[in-house]
Amino acid sequence: MLKKIIKDFPYAVKIIENDWLTLSDGTKLSYRLWLPESEEPLPTILEYLPYRKRDGTRGRDNPMHGYFSGHGYNVIRVDIRGTGESDGLLADEYLLQEQDDALEVIEWINQQPWCDGQVAMMGKSWGGFNSLQIAARRPPALKAVMVVGYTDDRYNNDIHYKGGLVLNDNFWWGAIMLGYQSRAIDPEIVGERWRAMWLERLENMPLWMGNWLEHQTRDEYWQHGSVCEDYSAIEVPIFAVDGYADSYTNTILSLLQGVNVPKKGLLGPWAHVYAHDGVPEPAINFLGEGVRWWDYWLKGKENGVLDGPMLQAWMEDSMTPSTNRPVSKGRWVGIDAWPSKAVTPKDYQLTYGRLVEERQATEEKAVLHTPLAHTLLANEWMGAGVPGESPGDQRIDNGLAMNFDSAILQEDLEIFGYPRIELKLTSDKPNAMLYASLCDIAPDGSSERVSYGVMNLTHLQGHDKVVHLTPGEEVVAFVDLDCCGHRFKAGHRIRLSLANNAWPMFWPLPEDYSLTLNLNEAIFTLPFFTGEEVDGPDLQPESAELTPTTILSEGKVERKITYDLVNDAWTCITNGIGGVFGEGIYRFDEIDLTVEHNLKRELSVSNRDPLSAHYLITQNMRIGREGWWTNADIWTTQSSDQHYFYLQGQMDVSENEEHVYTKKWEKKIPRNGM
Repeated sequence: MLKKIIKDFPYAVKIIENDWLTLSDGTKLSYRLWLPESEEPLPTILEYLPYRKRDGTRGRDNPMHGYFSGHGYNVIRVDIRGTGESDGLLADEYLLQEQDDALEVIEWINQQPWCDGQVAMMGKSWGGFNSLQIAARRPPALKAVMVVGYTDDRYNNDIHYKGGLVLNDNFWWGAIMLGYQSRAIDPEIVGERWRAMWLERLENMPLWMGNWLEHQTRDEYWQHGSVCEDYSAIEVPIFAVDGYADSYTNTILSLLQGVNVPKKGLLGPWAHVYAHDGVPEPAINFLGEGVRWWDYWLKGKENGVLDGPMLQAWMEDSMTPSTNRPVSKGRWVGIDAWPSKAVTPKDYQLTYGRLVEERQATEEKAVLHTPLAHTLLANEWMGAGVPGESPGDQRIDNGLAMNFDSAILQEDLEIFGYPRIELKLTSDKPNAMLYASLCDIAPDGSSERVSYGVMNLTHLQGHDKVVHLTPGEEVVAFVDLDCCGHRFKAGHRIRLSLANNAWPMFWPLPEDYSLTLNLNEAIFTLPFFTGEEVDGPDLQPESAELTPTTILSEGKVERKITYDLVNDAWTCITNGIGGVFGEGIYRFDEIDLTVEHNLKRELSVSNRDPLSAHYLITQNMRIGREGWWTNADIWTTQSSDQHYFYLQGQMDVSENEEHVYTKKWEKKIPRNGM
């Protein structure tokens, strides 16, 4: 649904394009500020990001922050140290320095004449992460937070590792950060020092994916910034939002269960976007929900924001599987607490390709040996609202795996929560993994993925250590599948699909191997749901006026899978042309600045050899205006042998078509149960 653009607000708003605040060590952080015209000081909302307020998040900042400001809130958008027009260098994500700076920022805001002493934080992704991290530091002026697409566990629920296995998105995201941080600083803001600042950042830029690949278990590196380490450190109210098509769905329930503060949650069908831009639809009036949240906690308005269930969740209907899913069918249900009295675990047993309700008396064992390229149609780990990224018909992936189907359902059945498979198995090699997916099988045989999960079997004793398997020795293994809400229709079947490879989503383990599953002791648990339908949020999204932008060239995202019959090899290509997420080449008209970012991913593997896996990303980042153009061409690769990962890369940058700098990376990282 198209957003309703609001032009008439209770407050007129003045926008300060750029200014700086100075930290105690002399570092200046740049900020953009939306100030309502008011004779009295007002509450202030902080968004604190590395994604460049000037030419990065500008497109979504005006309609969102203008909306909040029009309702009587100062909104300040700060670029963290080493990003945008701020001073300094950025060495990694979520550093202690980032948090320490934020504490100073909040205290600085609190001292400004336009602030009434009430400060809140909000953000999506990085901004959602650090809103929780900074809340756990308990700055006195911080009164509430609103987080979207966030994690409370940086190791197991972020873009680097899942179930103790390295995600290929770890490499993709690291490459994107190289592109983002390669952008020059606008001389219209910082003057002649822009070039020196730019070259200093390029010279000191880390190989981001290497930072993260050096920590393959849940060590102190990941514990830092994971608020699940001590939920009690957070003492401010939390409004938590995410969607099933995103990758952070699990943390909605874990955070709401963990914190002991006033809290509300919204779990919709959306990808990694703000819910007023929600894809798949239905989008909601997320900004209106935000105003109600701020009004209650920052202005003391009794508006019933805490009424109703703790969580409003979207219960998805059975749908035809498609790699393009613009709309999700379903209804809103209420979850009063977690664990919920409306959820009852239901156990199934596994036997001869079937899910049954009674344990089998006779021993049944089955050998699981899946081709490396098993999850070809599982698609993206994280949905970004881009065409072609949703899981396709899983009949191809299911056909390469081991499947267990229920009887045909005689009536509709709803689930909500985390499915789980537990079983005994042996491996013939010391490193192994187990992949499990839950699918909805329609009468025509089409297979819709509802949820999935993975487990590195060397992490069965915890993600903080690697305990290699003893070949032939039986262990109790398990896989926790992702949080889901789904209605299986009468006439459909439930399918559990098991595999021991999952490429191109995960990097292959160093050796081909087989698992022998002891099926007669396996238990597959589904969270049956019997709760009630609720009204749900307002489905008419609103925003302030959009950012004046001219699309100079429409963008597109190409996705292709090719198969080499001679070498039994698959190649998956994603090509973002004109914009890494299909944005196109665009000009921000207010500042006459053009942005173009192209990125191509190529993942290849032969089913004959896990060590054939190779990942290449090439990208180009170009920004500027007449008389001032900067350009970065970047390539990065990842490969491995049995003992090491190998990362290589190069960046070439130019100013007005003249080469000014080359940076090269080369890194060799030991494998540790990966």
